[in-house]
Amino acid sequence: MASVFSSSFLCPLKTTKLRIKLQTLQSSQKPFLINSLQLRELDPKIPQPVQTFWKWLCDEGVVSIKTTVKPGIVAEGLGLVAKRDISKGETVLGVPKRFWINTDAVAESEIGNVCTGLEPWISLALFLLREKWKDDSKWKYYMAVLPESTDSTIYWSEEELSEIQGTQLLSTTLSVKEYVQNEFQKVEEQVILGNKQLFPFPITLDDFFWVFGILRSRAFSRGGIQNLMLVPFADLANHSVKVTTEDHIHEIGGPAGLFSWDLLFSFQSPLKLKAGDQFLIQYGLNKSNADMAIGYGFIEPNSARDAFTLTLKISKTDEFYGDKLDIAESNGLGETADFDIKLGQSLPPSLFPYLRLAALGGTDNFLLESISGNAVWNLLELPVSRANEELICKVVRDSCRSALSGYHTTIEEDEKLMKEGNLSSRLQIAVGVRAGEKKVLQQLHDIFRERELELDELEYYQERRLKDLDLLGEPK
Repeated sequence: MASVFSSSFLCPLKTTKLRIKLQTLQSSQKPFLINSLQLRELDPKIPQPVQTFWKWLCDEGVVSIKTTVKPGIVAEGLGLVAKRDISKGETVLGVPKRFWINTDAVAESEIGNVCTGLEPWISLALFLLREKWKDDSKWKYYMAVLPESTDSTIYWSEEELSEIQGTQLLSTTLSVKEYVQNEFQKVEEQVILGNKQLFPFPITLDDFFWVFGILRSRAFSRGGIQNLMLVPFADLANHSVKVTTEDHIHEIGGPAGLFSWDLLFSFQSPLKLKAGDQFLIQYGLNKSNADMAIGYGFIEPNSARDAFTLTLKISKTDEFYGDKLDIAESNGLGETADFDIKLGQSLPPSLFPYLRLAALGGTDNFLLESISGNAVWNLLELPVSRANEELICKVVRDSCRSALSGYHTTIEEDEKLMKEGNLSSRLQIAVGVRAGEKKVLQQLHDIFRERELELDELEYYQERRLKDLDLLGEPK
């Protein structure tokens, strides 16, 4: 579910004694009756832990008469379905702040002091692992509905990872796994081993990968990684390509139970729904299929998600390295720059200027000596010289050919596999991502091949300069 720390819980259980007292109040009779009816509306096929979790949400006042969605069996497995017709933009649920699991919740817990200074996701990870271990955890009903794993590539076996040989997805997956392992080793030495009274149970690397995957796939990030949080009930919402906006999450003030008012994490429906339709959200419009595979364990068939990141660099051995770096930095880039190339979409606007800057050499270097930085960048938006333009075409085409040679299948072979179907969920991800990357690389290669064929027809800096000075001697 959710948009994560890049793309989508709880509060103390009331005692039986307190619940009985509330039920004796005349004003509380109707709300509890409503919750009882809502509970019976759940599909009996829904697993018992989810039924118990739903009852807990009802008892705690998270679910009210205004809540228009409930857990249901959907194509993805479990999701949220509309209890009645829902208008586009209508609020469907609101989860009180006291039910959010964020760094505030960690700070107020028994491990708050030892988590000071840790990365937000690591403090949340330790909190979740501790609550999962505790039999009397306030969050036990929520912990019981969290999945043991997903199809995220961080959980794949060596054999499964071999299916994405040569892809950027594989290199990113391995980098993420190395990062998680390194962070685990550090937090184990600095926090866990020295605080056995707080962590009297074994925490393994597998446990750490599990909780990392939970946060990666289910946490919401409002205003950056520092505001990472899990929001129970809300995180049951699934993703859909049909949702073309991310503006469906809001934090508003509202009733949070029988007698309280709180900040609510609310969802507004991005689509018009009929009763029984699944409530869906958007996990992130700018995420590639590789991002989706690592974060959530699925990809979209939508080719707009197919992407490849082209990494360019200004060589430190370049005679004009300092000047080039200053120009790049003044335009929001650096010594190294990443450009996301997407299938069927225009190239990033700053790609050509950066390429020309990095390749600038020979007699073209006079631009760096005689023209100010910002003016140089403006000039680089158009071809500088034939030699410079030919070089960038060659460099990009060679890079594409080199990358394509690293895959163990062709685009045609992958398309045949997808057409035949009967692929496991993980193999479907592998084939989809590797085919998408290759298509993007082939597209990029072809763009620069066509550019090479046009070199004699392009207008370069010196010609433009002479024309501006009216020195070309063209008849008027």
